[in-house]
Amino acid sequence: MIAELAGAAVLLFLTIGLPLIIVLHFVTRWKQSREISRDDEQMLEDLWALSQRLEDRIDTLERILDDDHPTWREK
Repeated sequence: MIAELAGAAVLLFLTIGLPLIIVLHFVTRWKQSREISRDDEQMLEDLWALSQRLEDRIDTLERILDDDHPTWREK
């Protein structure tokens, strides 16, 4: 009788409890991964500043090329 109850308890845990624990674990991990960390935020700010500097450099190069070789865009 006790062995049957223990077997039923194990079966219920394996069919209901364990999948529920796994689902709740991954839901918690998913919610945590949606938040951006301070390091990631800093990296994004650095990348934004770098992209702005690169855009300025490209604009400068295009102005220089427009002055020196007006037909460079057609090639």
